[in-house]
Amino acid sequence: MISFEDAQQKILSLPLSLKTEVRPLGQCFGSYLATALKAENPLPHWNNSAMDGYAFAWSDLESGQTEFPISMIIAAGDTQHTILPKGTAARIMTGAPVPKGADTVIMQEDTEKPSAEVVRIVEAPSKGKGANVRLAGEEAQVGTVFIEKGTRLSGASLGLCAALGFSELEVFALPKIGIIATGDELKTIGEPLQFGEIWSSNTISIQMELRALGFEAKDFGIARDSLASTKEIFGAALAECDVIISTGGVSVGDFDFVKEALSEFKLDMSFWKVAMKPGKPIAYGTFNGKPLFALPGNPVSCLMSFHQFVRPFLLQTVKYPKPFLAKIQAKLIEPITAKGSRLDFRRMILEERDGELWTKETGSQSSAWLTSLVKADALFPIPPEVLEVPAGSTVILQLLS
Repeated sequence: MISFEDAQQKILSLPLSLKTEVRPLGQCFGSYLATALKAENPLPHWNNSAMDGYAFAWSDLESGQTEFPISMIIAAGDTQHTILPKGTAARIMTGAPVPKGADTVIMQEDTEKPSAEVVRIVEAPSKGKGANVRLAGEEAQVGTVFIEKGTRLSGASLGLCAALGFSELEVFALPKIGIIATGDELKTIGEPLQFGEIWSSNTISIQMELRALGFEAKDFGIARDSLASTKEIFGAALAECDVIISTGGVSVGDFDFVKEALSEFKLDMSFWKVAMKPGKPIAYGTFNGKPLFALPGNPVSCLMSFHQFVRPFLLQTVKYPKPFLAKIQAKLIEPITAKGSRLDFRRMILEERDGELWTKETGSQSSAWLTSLVKADALFPIPPEVLEVPAGSTVILQLLS
């Protein structure tokens, strides 16, 4: 039996080289950035007002002047380069360029209008000189890296790209992923069940977990418990896809044909029992540089192996900076006992109590019970040497969301 750490390290070292492609900005949402972005223009492009109010020179206020003739009106979108006459103020709108000669903006709420042509400062800005002025380049100067390679592009990041003048981006071309279920007991969703049969659920679970990460996968159907069926479906997937994920058929059952079928394709495969619970049986390998992951058939074991091995592998190929599940601290509501033989991933619920985060198990931890994951907010990996974790203990959890 191989340790969890060794299994994870070996899988993360598998090769997978992705191509990149240039896409229009509007087609990049959810994609992973293939190269760090440097600002080619400053942001803001020029000094501009953060408020509706009046622009003036702070030195005039320091000299004792509190009433200013209004010498100009500047709206957002004005393109004229203006110079503010000394001793005057400019009526200015949010986002409008601050005229040369002005260095401070006061909110209109802190002013009075003795007449249409004059503004009186009632309360000086608490920040003093430079208040309410966004300086050119203060958010991003030319040459600044403002989005790192591997970032998954969100609406906010794409808006920032647009603000800096980018109309297209270089992103990773995601791999074609194929999913295969195995076993005579499986039926496609919608088909009637006979005694002893179950509907195939692992395929849809893995597809949706991949979609949440921005990846898409093709369902190649169910490989039946025969060498011919297994070879046919795996052959079709290997011919078309860059990455293969199968579920089931990697234990020691008499009808588990995955190992035999894959050996005929001359795949460089490693079949393991990993010291983790759930998710002990797993296989991985490559075929002409294409990674293949053979995950357990039990629903929870399948998803656990996906989260701990396949997910970080795929995210690291697109240079995502945090490929592993995020971690968080919480206190145990109830004690937990463990057998102490393998790294034990418990499914946990999070609760907030008086400003502190607490956690407890979702109920039955059977590897066949998907409800244990449906209810879960996080995973608690209990080391193999730990037999009991007392209530009130502070523990480290892996967030699932």
